[in-house]
Amino acid sequence: MRRRGSSAVWMILPLYLFTLIFVAGPLIYMVALSFSQSADGFGVEWAFTLENYKKILDPVYLQTFAESFQLALTSTAAICLIGYPFGYFMAKLSDGWKKKAMLALMLPFWVNSLIRLYGWIIILQNKGVLNFILKKLGIIEKPLRILYSYPAIVVGMIYVLLPFMILSVYSSAEKLDWSLVEAARDLGASKARAFWTVSFKLTLPGLLSGIILTFIPSMGLFFIADILGGNKIVLVGSLIQEQMTRGNNWPFAAALAVVLMLLTTIMIVLYRRITNVKELEGIG
Repeated sequence: MRRRGSSAVWMILPLYLFTLIFVAGPLIYMVALSFSQSADGFGVEWAFTLENYKKILDPVYLQTFAESFQLALTSTAAICLIGYPFGYFMAKLSDGWKKKAMLALMLPFWVNSLIRLYGWIIILQNKGVLNFILKKLGIIEKPLRILYSYPAIVVGMIYVLLPFMILSVYSSAEKLDWSLVEAARDLGASKARAFWTVSFKLTLPGLLSGIILTFIPSMGLFFIADILGGNKIVLVGSLIQEQMTRGNNWPFAAALAVVLMLLTTIMIVLYRRITNVKELEGIG
């Protein structure tokens, strides 16, 4: 028994070391860096200060957080409207069609996301594919200026993050006991009522996990805003990058990252509490 216990410890030890060095270490350094101050010229002075966090309260930076939150909320809402029905009905397909749908869903992951976003530039530009098709159909006379705008960023966010929502809902809907839906229909419930009272409640954990997987990344995916938005909308991620590269203010960038990390942690805690309440309701 002792040999088995010691061997198990030696097997787990590399994982703990990796977590401490490459996960906990950088996080601790980032938090410590956020309380330091930028040195004149280059470098950091390790003198405790709260100025970096006070600076975030400036209306300009608060506006950046507000715009990032608004974009994340808009993108997540659109992803929910598209991804939930897709994942739900995908779970109802036959095994053969499930494999085909899963393959089609996984294919974009085989290509670098930057290359895929540049493909959207070809589609959305003034002389792009979208305007060409709309002109041919007689829907528009002049090209639509979609590229380098807010809608273009939302489209990019949806395209990159949609698979995470679909897979989350699919994994939840696949475990659904469809006999419960049939029982609700036999008891006189309409299709809509059976869906809201049975299917939706049982697949809600998948929807919530998909929201977490899409909302949190969309707060910091600044490269989408840079490529499709033309730097017209500054996100928190863009601000952090600018402070580290151009502004040479690593302590302030670290403070921004810490605040962003706290916001995402609050989202995860809320998600865990909601799912726990749902599980208790299901047990009751």
